[in-house]
Amino acid sequence: MSFATGFLIFEFNHQPISDVDNQPANLLTLLGTATSQGVPVIACDCSVCRSSDPRDQRLRASALLSVNDKHFVIDTGPDFREQMLRSQVPEIEGVLITHEHYDHTAGLDDLRPFCFKQKIDIPVYCLPRVAADLRARYAYAFTDYPGVPRLDIREVGFGDKIPFAGTEIELLEVHHGTLSIFGVRWGELAYLTDVKELPARTLVQCKGLKTAVISALHHAGTHSHLSLQEALDYLEQLGVEQGVLTHFSHRMGRTAAVNAALPPAVRCGWDGLQLPAS
Repeated sequence: MSFATGFLIFEFNHQPISDVDNQPANLLTLLGTATSQGVPVIACDCSVCRSSDPRDQRLRASALLSVNDKHFVIDTGPDFREQMLRSQVPEIEGVLITHEHYDHTAGLDDLRPFCFKQKIDIPVYCLPRVAADLRARYAYAFTDYPGVPRLDIREVGFGDKIPFAGTEIELLEVHHGTLSIFGVRWGELAYLTDVKELPARTLVQCKGLKTAVISALHHAGTHSHLSLQEALDYLEQLGVEQGVLTHFSHRMGRTAAVNAALPPAVRCGWDGLQLPAS
């Protein structure tokens, strides 16, 4: 289903990845599109949190890259287990942790079933700063205690490229307030979460994109997150054919109402939205 003429998307509807017909070989799935509290928010009675529109039911931000039957995860937040059960991904090639905040790392222990099934230490790519944080918070995972997740922490930096199923995942620098974190360019698509600023080098690396997924917290923004208008300004600067917004607070408003006010080539993302990367 498309919400705008010419807006190329594939709705996922929580069916198994392998069962989606006529999908392109290289596909990005938005597993979650909420900010740290999720939507609906606990104990909130606002119109968004009471909405019956499934697009307003948002798990914490995460994404899945797929090349046919190969899959790679971006961020393992507190909803990671549910996201994997929904998508029925049978195996993964690796994980990128964009940064160390709880809503992007809390589900790391739920990599265990993949470790057990695949009989490997799951590659986890992250900045050296993040690697140190994960080794401290998940210290038990790096012991000989039976049944722990087996993690192969691989330290990477901005500008590095991660090989994945015959493609390359290019790592971009994003400023999340004072914190430098990872964004991703994959083919003609970029995934940019928790953005407050895109450095000049990143803007150069994003030349030639067709699609950009970029975070927009709500209408006002904060010291570490873009406002809706700031996100739209970046999409215009990037010159993409289509823009998709993610990492929403419930304060953004209901999806239908926000979409109605957006430029024709920009739409709110939702959990399960699929986008071709090439």
